[in-house]
Amino acid sequence: MKNLFTRIKNTISADLHEILDQKEQKNPIALLNQYLRECEAEAEKVRKLVERQYRLKAEFSREYQYAQAMAQKRSRQAEVALQAGEETLYEFALKEKQQFEEREVRLKDLLNQVAKSLEELEQKYEEMKHKLKNMHIKRMELMGRENIARANQKINAVLDSGSYSEKVFSRFDEIEQYMDRLEHQVNSAYYRSTIDAKIAQIEKEMKNKQMVSNS
Repeated sequence: MKNLFTRIKNTISADLHEILDQKEQKNPIALLNQYLRECEAEAEKVRKLVERQYRLKAEFSREYQYAQAMAQKRSRQAEVALQAGEETLYEFALKEKQQFEEREVRLKDLLNQVAKSLEELEQKYEEMKHKLKNMHIKRMELMGRENIARANQKINAVLDSGSYSEKVFSRFDEIEQYMDRLEHQVNSAYYRSTIDAKIAQIEKEMKNKQMVSNS
């Protein structure tokens, strides 16, 4: 039965890898984006752990300070009880002082461990953030290269395909010829619409020159 489950697990794993390989071949950038989202999710988990460690450190610090203060308080109370000859109070205060001192030592050790763990966790989190940033920059670089590759592929497909390229360039020639005809029509219409005004201006100038010469 165990071997059967192992074979099923290996088969599922192989099928999953095959699907991922096909997806990578079809759209590698999309798969890269998926990986980056997964890395961002892991970084977010670490960020929450860092925040939790900060809270633990604060709690340990409060408990340590409390134990320290209570140990000092019971120490003073034990001295007062001893001076007053209150044996029962003295023994109770002394016992409490010892318990708080033991707790203080233990909490100080735990606080140091938490602080050290927090420092290591922060360093790892900062390293993860830098790696994520570098991966995002690398993704932009790859996207740029992929765009160039796809553009060149399409251009080469057009240029290398004789019949298709002939159709494309023939289409360009048709458009250029159409633009030439359109330009000619526009220019002709423009000259026709302005010829009357130009002729009238010329006649006016000639008439003025004739009047000047006759005078």
